[in-house]
Amino acid sequence: MATNESNRTSVAIVGAGPNGVAMANMLGLYGIDTVIVEKTAQIVEFPRAVGIDDEALRLFQTAGLTDELSRDIIQNVPLRMFKANGTCFADIRPSVREFGWWRRNIFMQQLAEKTLREGLTRYPHVSLRTSEEVVELTQDEQGVTLRVRRGDGQLYTLEADYVIAADGGRSSVRQMLGVKLDGKTHPIKWVVTDVKNADLEQPCTALVCDPRRPSVCVYLPFNYRRWEFLVFPHENEEEIVKPQTIKRLIAPYVRNVDAIELVRVRTYTHHSRVAERFLVGRVALIGDAAHLTPPWVGQGLNAGLRDVGNLAWKLAGVIKGAFNADVLKTYESERRDHAKAMIDLADTFGAMLMPTSRTVAFLRDAFFSLARCAPGLRNYVLQMRFKPMPSYTNGLVLSGPSTAIGKMIVQPDVETSDGLRRKLDDVMGPWFSIIGWRCDPQAVLSPEDRAYWVSMGAKFVQINRSRSGMSRQGRVSSDYGTECVEDVDNTLAEWFEKHPGRLVLVRPDRYVAAQTDDAGLAEMTRRFQAFSSKQQETEHVC
Repeated sequence: MATNESNRTSVAIVGAGPNGVAMANMLGLYGIDTVIVEKTAQIVEFPRAVGIDDEALRLFQTAGLTDELSRDIIQNVPLRMFKANGTCFADIRPSVREFGWWRRNIFMQQLAEKTLREGLTRYPHVSLRTSEEVVELTQDEQGVTLRVRRGDGQLYTLEADYVIAADGGRSSVRQMLGVKLDGKTHPIKWVVTDVKNADLEQPCTALVCDPRRPSVCVYLPFNYRRWEFLVFPHENEEEIVKPQTIKRLIAPYVRNVDAIELVRVRTYTHHSRVAERFLVGRVALIGDAAHLTPPWVGQGLNAGLRDVGNLAWKLAGVIKGAFNADVLKTYESERRDHAKAMIDLADTFGAMLMPTSRTVAFLRDAFFSLARCAPGLRNYVLQMRFKPMPSYTNGLVLSGPSTAIGKMIVQPDVETSDGLRRKLDDVMGPWFSIIGWRCDPQAVLSPEDRAYWVSMGAKFVQINRSRSGMSRQGRVSSDYGTECVEDVDNTLAEWFEKHPGRLVLVRPDRYVAAQTDDAGLAEMTRRFQAFSSKQQETEHVC
């Protein structure tokens, strides 16, 4: 049956998993009318993502959700790797917090999704519609039309300026667009189970790299624990998910296997695939709809959240009239190559850590033995320096001599004029910011250029050395209303020494769009205006 009901929104998001709802929270923050369409009635309870990194927490910090999410997160969890004989050959626990958060944190996806959905209640212009499925999609230069089927079988039309496909690895939207997933599906499956009451004192993520049966054990919040076991080709998938089989696999690792409560069990196939396109007309793919990665470096969900961080502000800027529509093309140019790099890293990591070949296992052990003896290599491994960071050169960045351009800026604490410590992002705000190192960016800008950045909603921040004023009460201040803060831990002093140029344009996703000196500030403004819509039509986005 069909109804005559018609709906109109700026953005329609298909899929209310963590990436889709994170995107809705960001668009809600930016004041964009948003509708999420989700096929299922409730949050899925399968064993799913358990790792969240510093970049993802930084995104949620912008969305105003990190404090609440952290109530269900175990922060700074080490990753330990064990040989077949039980010897730990690597203990990875990154100590750096360059982006303001620990690099390795453990959570349970279903709890995070609940918090993210609760976050939507802050925004009356964002709505979540469950038990509804998109069955048809058409688009033209003016917008996108979705046909949506409700749980009772009735159909209605939802019109949107833009659509975001966040509907997972089997994305129906991606299939409607005819976009292929390039890559491979791994032949071996894994059985994954979440349990309660496991009598095991092992507060880490443990990779048991035993060729006889590679496995993973993850310490989870609230007395839960995750086990993952490789399923060999000759094993029956229906048999291996049975409670007695799961308990037999877990038994060698716990004191009393009978006390364990099996909460969830499911088998998974690992994929290493990336969509041939991330953007088709007015439809963007994010998360698993755009790329699928094995879990070995914990980047499946985190890669999707990078998509959210990259796309949300661009989409908001286009809809609000701050940018021309071509800016959306930079989403694909900035994200696709890095997503592929993370998949390649996961493939390499998995082949090295979870081999069923004793020869490969021997070579792996030899590598990590060498790493312990070579300080540079040891630091590279233990601080997770092997994780490739995004570095943008052909997107929404302005080329220049600084090596910081196109990379994420650090996030230390700074001290405000009233003596309070705050994270840098909280001072910069959720939109563009212009930072002046020991100078007021507004004092350097011409009146015309200052008016342009004000019309863009940019935040002006002056960072001074710690205790650079005349007294506690006589701190450095601005004649223009620029927020002045102090580099209380000298982290930014080191950053600016490494990256000369005392004026920095920081994007909403905390990547450096430009870095220059006083003489180059006017040219930076001119070049950035190439991304803008007609200047006289620009309005505040935040």
